[in-house]
Amino acid sequence: MTNPPITELNDRTRTIFRMVVESYLESGVPVGSRTISKFEGLNLSPASIRNVMQDLEELGLLAAPHTSAGRMPTEQGLRLFVDGMMQVAEPSEEEQRAIQSQIEGDGPIEEALEAATAALSGLSACAGLVMVPNREARLKQFSFARISERQALAILVGEDGSVENRLVDVAPSVSESALTEAANYVTGRLSGLTLGEAVARLDAEIRAEKAALDKASAELVRKGLAVWSLDANDRPVMIVKGQSNLLDEAAADDLDRVRQLLDELENKEEIARLVDGAREAQSTRIFIGSENKLFSLSGSSVIAAPYHEEGGKVVGVVGVIGPTRLNYARIVPMVDFTAQTLSRLMK
Repeated sequence: MTNPPITELNDRTRTIFRMVVESYLESGVPVGSRTISKFEGLNLSPASIRNVMQDLEELGLLAAPHTSAGRMPTEQGLRLFVDGMMQVAEPSEEEQRAIQSQIEGDGPIEEALEAATAALSGLSACAGLVMVPNREARLKQFSFARISERQALAILVGEDGSVENRLVDVAPSVSESALTEAANYVTGRLSGLTLGEAVARLDAEIRAEKAALDKASAELVRKGLAVWSLDANDRPVMIVKGQSNLLDEAAADDLDRVRQLLDELENKEEIARLVDGAREAQSTRIFIGSENKLFSLSGSSVIAAPYHEEGGKVVGVVGVIGPTRLNYARIVPMVDFTAQTLSRLMK
């Protein structure tokens, strides 16, 4: 069913609809006409409110889970509310500090991304998720540490703070000076490059006889670069934190839905494909329930926003996933602020 434009609802109907949705999102239980009649400034009888709620049900915006129960918004109703009626505000100073303090640091970008998901998960009581930037690490520093006659430890430090230690085989005849020469060459000539760029420059300089390396040292450089695995293909696609938040007291009566959602979260590839749809958005996107086939059974919602590197290119998406009964007005600006914080970190 297509939602009626919000402008087609008269003022009284819009007011009652908004009150029902906001009360439901806050309490998690269907809302009755008597509850609405007690709201200050409405001045309508429960009977009049019931008539309006019946009209909204016929429009597909509200539903009654049980004959004698109150009403709750349908997914179509939530979409109408989110797109046309919801009023959002900036995250509180306390929430902003909680997000910034966990994200901003000097460690690898993956640590910041994990902290972002943990912060969002804790503040929203949902599961936090983030798409990892699809980019190769760049080399900052390289060294060898000999640990036996035939083995050395290759230590590679990326510009993002990542560190990789890998064992490489070396001939007994390779001297300590050769190990130092190879390490100095990589740090001095190849820092700032990706793995592919570093190998290409090494080959080019050897062909042009510009590489200040003997044959043994050149082979050591090749071995050292070969163990550098932090390229785009090996990085995790998505990080998810806080799945346990989905098993709160409100989920006790809806365990099948929660179980289905947890199963869906295990399939990170499908979730990542959905979240990746927020890359093209200018701001936060909201996916509600069965609007997406992935959540047709669990009836879950995703709030996601893209974050950017210097120059404005989108490099990832951050957000939360939880039941459709989310405090959208509070969580949407929280996700947006987290995306902005990550964007500043990427510059």
